[in-house]
Amino acid sequence: MMKNILTLCFLLVAASANLRGQVLDLEMPDTDRKSPIEVTYKITNGDTLNLIFRYPPGFKPKKKYPAIIFFFGGGWNGGKVSQFQPQAEYFASRGMITILANYRVKSRHKTTPYEAVSDAKSAMRYLRRHAKKLNINPKKIVASGGSAGGHLAAACGTLPGLDEPGEDLSISSKANALVLFNPVFDNGPAGFQHERMGARWQEISPAHNIKKGAPPTIVFLGTKDRLIPVSIAENYQAKMKQVGSRCDLHLYEGQTHGFFNQKKDSHEYYNRTVRETDLFLRTLKFIKGKPKI
Repeated sequence: MMKNILTLCFLLVAASANLRGQVLDLEMPDTDRKSPIEVTYKITNGDTLNLIFRYPPGFKPKKKYPAIIFFFGGGWNGGKVSQFQPQAEYFASRGMITILANYRVKSRHKTTPYEAVSDAKSAMRYLRRHAKKLNINPKKIVASGGSAGGHLAAACGTLPGLDEPGEDLSISSKANALVLFNPVFDNGPAGFQHERMGARWQEISPAHNIKKGAPPTIVFLGTKDRLIPVSIAENYQAKMKQVGSRCDLHLYEGQTHGFFNQKKDSHEYYNRTVRETDLFLRTLKFIKGKPKI
């Protein structure tokens, strides 16, 4: 009887979350955290969205760790959650809790970039809401991503709205730092897929929502990127400086979109961008010691 009652309660909670799209309560497996752990952070319109956690070697259950969450790229149309797995493994080795985030995309969920932004902000709230149980320092959460995933990370640093209805907005979705790989952060008339964003484009364009208090940011971009012109990145950097926020821009001569990914024939730009990220996070006192790469 008790088992049936507990099952019914779980189904009612899941159904309620499905209707409202709210951030879920934590269901953290009782493990030693030596292997990746996958948990559901959100259920909305029948879609179950998960986060994959990696914990540092020698994890201590009473310690609070800095965290970095990665959002994959794919034009808000598709993409693989595993895209940033190499980076996640590296920064776990550097003493961070790393998270690979799934979110809704057009090909799998028939959604728009607006839903993707709300999912990213839900994921951030999930980390903060459960920071104590997850062993995360809520004041040291980094958002990162590439291309459209970089847009989602930037959205968690600048956009004031596009929150999932019914969420607890007293829990901040704002990242404490941003690591952006050829990010889509301008959806204005001169930016990426302006027409797709429609009349509400200013709501979803990070470059048009930069205000005082924007988190410190590092940006990686190839000079031959067909989707993100260097001028867009330089304009973003200038706007950040105008409001007194740090924005480090690293340009890589002759490199195209996605140059930072690990390649079968060469790891050069993966290594260079990961090292620069390491050094950036050290200056913020998120990690310590010399880079391992």
